[in-house]
Amino acid sequence: MTFAEIGIEEKILLAIEELGFETPMPVQEKVIPYLMQEEHEDIIALAQTGTGKTAAFGLPLIQKTDTSYPYIQYLILSPTRELTVQITNDLKSYAKFKKDVRIAAVFGGARIDNQIETIRRGVHIISATPGRLLDLIKRNRVDLTNIRTVVLDEADEMLNMGFREDLEAILAQMPPEKNTLLFSATMLPEVRAIASKFMHKPVEITIGKRNTGAENVNHICYMVHAKDRYLALKRIVDSHPDIYGIIFCRTRIETQEVADKLVKDGYDADALHGDLSQTQRDVVMNKFRLKHLRLLVATDVAARGLDVDNLSHIVNYNLPDDLEIYTHRSGRTGRAGRKGDSVVIANLREKYKLQSIEKQINKRFKHQSIPLGRDICEKQLFHLIDKVKSVEVNDAQIASFLPAIYEKLEALDHNELIQKFVSIEFNRFLEYYGETPDLNVPTTDRKGAGRSRGRDNVGFTRFFINTGRVDNLRPQDVIGLLNDFTDIRDIAIGKIEILNNFSFFEADSDYTEDILSAFRNSQYRNRDLVVEVSERKGDDFKKFDRKKSNFAAPQRRYGKEKRPIIVRSKSNKRAR
Repeated sequence: MTFAEIGIEEKILLAIEELGFETPMPVQEKVIPYLMQEEHEDIIALAQTGTGKTAAFGLPLIQKTDTSYPYIQYLILSPTRELTVQITNDLKSYAKFKKDVRIAAVFGGARIDNQIETIRRGVHIISATPGRLLDLIKRNRVDLTNIRTVVLDEADEMLNMGFREDLEAILAQMPPEKNTLLFSATMLPEVRAIASKFMHKPVEITIGKRNTGAENVNHICYMVHAKDRYLALKRIVDSHPDIYGIIFCRTRIETQEVADKLVKDGYDADALHGDLSQTQRDVVMNKFRLKHLRLLVATDVAARGLDVDNLSHIVNYNLPDDLEIYTHRSGRTGRAGRKGDSVVIANLREKYKLQSIEKQINKRFKHQSIPLGRDICEKQLFHLIDKVKSVEVNDAQIASFLPAIYEKLEALDHNELIQKFVSIEFNRFLEYYGETPDLNVPTTDRKGAGRSRGRDNVGFTRFFINTGRVDNLRPQDVIGLLNDFTDIRDIAIGKIEILNNFSFFEADSDYTEDILSAFRNSQYRNRDLVVEVSERKGDDFKKFDRKKSNFAAPQRRYGKEKRPIIVRSKSNKRAR
């Protein structure tokens, strides 16, 4: 089937042929014929990111625009500025030979007076973010009473970002006879609720299997200790010399920290998160689209709406709390018929999350080993050789320099020249990875929880903590405190004993400094916590030598408001 066969007119065909469109993608084949009808039903289209949705609704809207009327006839709502601008640019490309179709973008972070002036001059199609559009409606600068069709693009993302009230307020301004086209990657209950309230007997079109990942995406998992996550990331990146991808982190702080580390270690990387101004975001995204950056470290919110088609990798530095978001992340690679990899760096405590994702995407993760130093060096070396073999030589530009170069190198034979050439480009990898350890975590030594690792496999350190039954402390609370304060979900926990005024616990000795550092200046139930390495006497937990511990001293600094806990050396009774 061709675009002409599904009803696209000649002027638009000329424009999309220039863009390289040959045959309709599945979502275009299914959606365009509906929209080309004079009267059509509302449509819910479930399709992943990067499946050709913009052309699916954009081509019919442009063709059906009545340019003799200067009012707004079609509205497209999307979650972010980046996606809004991308849709506008795409629509203008499709309408290249239909100069009388006027299209405008409306979004926050730009001068509102310029957007008002554009609308005042008359537009037929508006691509907008909900917040800015609602602002213009309240100012009486946008009239939606003549809207024929509204498109809700990435509806699940808009609802995840908290736009439900804005969407309902905007939809309430439109005539009841309008048509609604809703695109979503997942059919969340919130999406279904919007559909039920504002759509009339919609036709549901599903491209691929519902809630599944894109077919061209490989889902790969690397298991590591949480403390080794960044080292694992570097090895994954170094083992793919041509990587071009997005690294997703959970928080803004972590996003910036990972980006800063990558830059310090010599990678072409930068961060994208909510603390950046719009100007900073634009600079970062322009560099990334031009491939001046190979790695973009981002939060999910900041990356929503980004439209970059040729990503080779998505790296989940952390798994998202909402597993639906994994589908959105992975759908950013493997577009337009290309292959892509969605990589997860996980620890054994997250195996149940991985299983849930597998059920959701209806695919299995390929569990792979973190590359060893030798493997990375080999890949980098042969990548370098391939680059040398494929480089094009411009004789005219270098001819004048060659005699001097030949003279300087004439003392070297063929083999020496190759060895020196390889070494000057390659020594940093050899030096860095010469003695690096294996970061892989065996999946057979534990049953998923950190504490199930046997004592034969783990060296435990015994810790003292100055809280106990008087504060209703339970063993599960100790594990929770370790998780919360260290932000490490992979610490093996041994024996825990809760006493009246204080407690002891055992934890993997590899994390001793992490634990001590994490609990400095910490509190539990309004009490200043002190965690120390305990000097045990034999195997008796109750024999704690108070003389060797200053656990109560920090409490005394606070005077009467925070009375110290004093432990009697014999009776272990508390005194005030």
